[in-house]
Amino acid sequence: MISHARFGFRAVACALIVPAVVLFYKYVLHANVTTVALTFLLAVLVVSANWGFWYAAFLALLSTLAFNFFFLPPFGTFTIADPQNWAALFAFLATAMIAGQLSERARRETLRANQRRRELEHLYAFSQRLLALESVPELLNLVPRHIVETFGSKGAALFVSDRTDVYRSAPDTREIETGRLQSVAARGEPVMDLENALAYVPLRLGVRSVGSIGISGTTLSHESLDALSTLVAIAIERTRAIENVGKAEAARENEKLRSTILDSVAHEFRTPLTAIKASATSLLSGGLDGPQQHELLTVINEESDRMNHLVEEATQMARLESKQVELHLTPHDIRDAIDRALESAKKAVNGHPVKFDTKAELPPVEFDMDLIVNVLQQLLENAAKYSPSESPIHISVENTGAEIVISVADRGAGIDELEQALIFDKFFRGKDNRYSVQGTGMGLAIAKAVVEAHGGAIRVTSQLGQGSVFSFALPLKSVNVTS
Repeated sequence: MISHARFGFRAVACALIVPAVVLFYKYVLHANVTTVALTFLLAVLVVSANWGFWYAAFLALLSTLAFNFFFLPPFGTFTIADPQNWAALFAFLATAMIAGQLSERARRETLRANQRRRELEHLYAFSQRLLALESVPELLNLVPRHIVETFGSKGAALFVSDRTDVYRSAPDTREIETGRLQSVAARGEPVMDLENALAYVPLRLGVRSVGSIGISGTTLSHESLDALSTLVAIAIERTRAIENVGKAEAARENEKLRSTILDSVAHEFRTPLTAIKASATSLLSGGLDGPQQHELLTVINEESDRMNHLVEEATQMARLESKQVELHLTPHDIRDAIDRALESAKKAVNGHPVKFDTKAELPPVEFDMDLIVNVLQQLLENAAKYSPSESPIHISVENTGAEIVISVADRGAGIDELEQALIFDKFFRGKDNRYSVQGTGMGLAIAKAVVEAHGGAIRVTSQLGQGSVFSFALPLKSVNVTS
């Protein structure tokens, strides 16, 4: 709406145009009647194109009176002596009115075209924002805010039929009524409240209504509102589809992991159980001498220990993942942990020369001795299992100032880049060693969980045919973690 001040200014301007033209042609440039009439007509066209038809009509009426009074004989009166001048006067008035109306129509069409162009630009920008959202809750919360930011409206609210909440651009947008949103969503028909500048539009997918949006303080066209609601409806269905695909993929991965776990656990438990069963059956059958009985009892004892180790690994992994392991952090010399790990893994690394190298004095480090010994033992046993017999294993310790880095290097076959990214995942085992080397795939996952619980990190570098280096770092600063 035009303010009263602007309306008054334009009306006065139109009134001043007439005496300006009269004075110019009467006293400055003595032109003929045709030139004066064309000048008045041009002024009417300019006013109509910029301010609208009613200003142009007002100017046309004033111009007609002035044209009659000052330029048609007898001059200085509104009387017209020549009948031809009557025709000229009315032709001028009709031409001015028609030209003004046509100019006004062109102006309205131009304004409407510019408005549609801006709305299309805003709809495009809005659609780009929607494409960046891939979560249904995030989408529902951000759509009203994006509508306000993109289209410059006062407020916006979104209602989805299968949810009870109404999502608003701001808590104070209460002029958009929840009841109306629900009603529009149910009926599938838009409601326009022009008096209060409110628009309620259903979210349609084909003939199905999935919700509604309410917008306040906007002058969007019906076509733009329909396009906006369709974009929102499609975005909601799109994000739901993405989430469903993600859930289906997660279910497939979960099933795949479950199968891998069962396969790994079944394989690892079946081997010692078979050995125990065979030994026990032989003992029960009798007829064995003392050394044979002792050998079978030794097999039962060793395989029982192996089964116990498998159960302990599974239990420890579960406790670490559920954060039920309490770290007993006390200052230790890392070399003491390495010595204990070498003693524990003595049987596994038998036949592999082990070299321990440290180049500097090592400060004490706060860690849980039993857990870090377990990590080192796992790395030493892995180095022995996955490298040729009698190949060396190299242990090194480096002080970087901020942390102590412990590395275990072997001369095995190496690990390719793809498997390096997966090597610390639960139950993952290399494709080339999956069935040739015993293991459950939990050892490195446990090592990673323990190191990270200490605030450190573990990594592997490897080159095919040259061997692998497993390194983990422990921070030198005090660690106060209970996980």
